[in-house]
Amino acid sequence: MRLQILLTIFILCFISTGNTQESSAVKKPKNIILLIGDGMGLSEISAAQFFNEGDSHFDRFPTIGLIKTSAADNLITDSAAGATAFSCGIKTYNGAIAMNVQKKPVKTILEQLSEQGYDTGIISTSSITHATPASFFAHVEKRRQAEDIAQFLPESDVDFIAGGGLQYFNKRSDQLDLLPKLQQHGFAVDTTKLGAISGAMKQVYLLADDGMPRMSEGRGSFLSEATALAVERLSQNEEGFFLMVEGSQIDWGGHANEAGYLISELIDFDNAIGTALDFAEKDGETLVIVTADHETGGFTLSSDGRNYNKILPSFSTDGHSATMVPVFAKGPGASTFGGIYENTQIYHKMSALVLNQ
Repeated sequence: MRLQILLTIFILCFISTGNTQESSAVKKPKNIILLIGDGMGLSEISAAQFFNEGDSHFDRFPTIGLIKTSAADNLITDSAAGATAFSCGIKTYNGAIAMNVQKKPVKTILEQLSEQGYDTGIISTSSITHATPASFFAHVEKRRQAEDIAQFLPESDVDFIAGGGLQYFNKRSDQLDLLPKLQQHGFAVDTTKLGAISGAMKQVYLLADDGMPRMSEGRGSFLSEATALAVERLSQNEEGFFLMVEGSQIDWGGHANEAGYLISELIDFDNAIGTALDFAEKDGETLVIVTADHETGGFTLSSDGRNYNKILPSFSTDGHSATMVPVFAKGPGASTFGGIYENTQIYHKMSALVLNQ
């Protein structure tokens, strides 16, 4: 009897020790860079391999997962509910910007990390009042409330912003000019080009009235350059930083059923991923996560008839689809992002790594 008791104690101690060792094996990151390819499904990602002149940076990730993307009220999500799942960890209704199904605001991971002393940043090739970027710093019932969303920024704790949306700050229907208000709250504002601000604690680049130009219209390397600039600015904080980078117009190419538009935006996003990974690999304390809020267009890389050496991109819808979308992760804590799970787990997995809970 005594031998059985001793054996039981030994087994329990072994299990306890094993669990401790397993949990302590996950190194926690100091910084997180979350890159969201709006509307980017697996076929879109595959296009980066087939149509990019160089190697795709997606190939550099050791951990890959899949997320389910349905919203609380629809099998197929929109960008607002999809981004709110990432920023707040909740399922909500289509159109909600960091609000729950009861239309109550929910604190975002960006806001939570700011309270912990992190610096934070948001970059987008759309207006920064668009659904995905807005879901990280604003709280409104409907995504179309762009002027209301803009009013959240001056009093926010975001440290770096780059994208479009100038008209929602200085050409408003209520005649307010929010640019002076941004400056009053410690932001340096530039509406002409990236990198013109130096030494400012908080930086805002609003470089287009609404969305940024397409790649085909001469946007150039804005997304990669903004990512590099943000990392340079935010990494000065010894506490750490959180940066969200959105390749917004992959989605717009899908909605338009324009393969060339979609692919050029996808390759641009791929280049921004490379910028983030290059920093993370040198830094050693940064977790890079790449995913999408949903897939757009039912994009397919089909053959051109029976010619299996020629890819003919095609679409099945001008809306969103319900397919699962991939998650890529590299850096401290990356191993926790493998598997199949709900989109809300992106928030919860990040929170477990960096929030003081």
